[in-house]
Amino acid sequence: MQQIDFHKLFQEFVYNPKEPMIFSSGFFLFLFLGFIAVYSLVYRHNRLKNIYLTLFSVFFYYKSSGLYFILLLITAVVDYNLARQIARTEDKNRRTFFLILSLCVNIGMLVYFKYTNFFLSIVYEVANRPFDPLNIFLPVGISFFTFQSLSYTIDIYRRHIEPVKDISEFAFFVTFFPQMVAGPIVRASVFLPQVRKTPFVSKADFGKAVFLICIGLFKKAIISDYISLNFVDRIFDNPGLYTGLENLFGVYGYALQIYCDFSGYTDMAIGIALLMGYKLPANFNSPYQSASITEFWRRWHISLSSWLRDYLYISLGGNRKGKVRTYINLMITMLLGGLWHGAALRFVIWGALHGIGLAFEKFINSVVSIPKNKLTRVLGVIITFHFVCFAWVYFRADNMTVVKAMLTQITTSFHAGIFYDFVKGYPYVLFLMLLGYVLHFIPADTELQVQQLVTKSPFALKVVYLLVIVLVVIQIKSSEIQPFIYFRF
Repeated sequence: MQQIDFHKLFQEFVYNPKEPMIFSSGFFLFLFLGFIAVYSLVYRHNRLKNIYLTLFSVFFYYKSSGLYFILLLITAVVDYNLARQIARTEDKNRRTFFLILSLCVNIGMLVYFKYTNFFLSIVYEVANRPFDPLNIFLPVGISFFTFQSLSYTIDIYRRHIEPVKDISEFAFFVTFFPQMVAGPIVRASVFLPQVRKTPFVSKADFGKAVFLICIGLFKKAIISDYISLNFVDRIFDNPGLYTGLENLFGVYGYALQIYCDFSGYTDMAIGIALLMGYKLPANFNSPYQSASITEFWRRWHISLSSWLRDYLYISLGGNRKGKVRTYINLMITMLLGGLWHGAALRFVIWGALHGIGLAFEKFINSVVSIPKNKLTRVLGVIITFHFVCFAWVYFRADNMTVVKAMLTQITTSFHAGIFYDFVKGYPYVLFLMLLGYVLHFIPADTELQVQQLVTKSPFALKVVYLLVIVLVVIQIKSSEIQPFIYFRF
């Protein structure tokens, strides 16, 4: 009889930077089964449930970022107390002071960990001196949980919500593990009322959760990871070795990869939360079906785009101060949105491209009345998709040299004649890309029908669906863990 290697088992519970905790790992499945068993015993006791879930969430974050879980605790303690000060203070100057203090703590952490090297590199470049980047670790998901916590203090400052009286409730809100490290960014007004209630999982909720987890696993571990490792990464690592045709398909592949990776995580996050009785907002709505850049941002990373709209764009004046000011506000919002994604010039360019696109659309719509019919819809979808793909080149490329090489190959060395050989060389990659895009463009009604089919299935059949997906993932996935793309943001 084989003995259990307790030392090896213990090591699974220790932070390993090469193997961050992700939903698609076998260890998370093992851990979650144990977690949910205990959760089923404590979920009716509100305070005990909050503490238990917070402790598990902090451990989950420890497995993703090591000792930097302390940042989560600092965020929770600081914003809980500052929010109470804001709420109980009538003096506007004192309330503004406490809000600014919250902004300084949250944005300060974000700037230090994410942008120190970026800003220092600019200073050194201006001074014409060589720059050796500081060894600063980027905690997973810091952009997400700082924005989420900030929305709480800002909403209290605006008197949109009342502060919580129990810090265990706020800690639960800030650290909730399904969406803590990669979203969706949840508003306190939406989530805190759920924290105070006894969770309930209906048969429909359970079915929807299974459906979302299966879809999320399929998107992430089957489509995204496979086309990334076997095609997209190779193209972006050295675009000059490939023809323009291969580079173009590399861009199409990345557009699908990042969608499947990010929306796959969101699907699993929403599904896992639903299994515990909590409802998270949708973060994606078939974004490549958009017929305009404006519509794209209503469908892509919905929680971030709505956060930027409500807390930045509208605060800048939105569209209330004339056309020129509206265009400027859009540019500022998208430039900061690009910088939010990463500390590099290419992310700023990516944000600028979308800002220009949004401003251009507003200008065109103000001077021309475009008829709305099926033809203009199809043309809008094609144009928008390719604009988004063009911008993705800047988002994905490691540097501007790669961007230039890719665009040069696509525009000057296309070689369409190799298409047949290209298909023969990457049959599985192209099949998964075709499958991914076909599934993405299916009507919403069809997707809802499939979801209802899973929901109405017997419990045993739901388990079979999940096991089939897990088995397929095991067969296809690489030996190394492939972290989610947005873990870096």
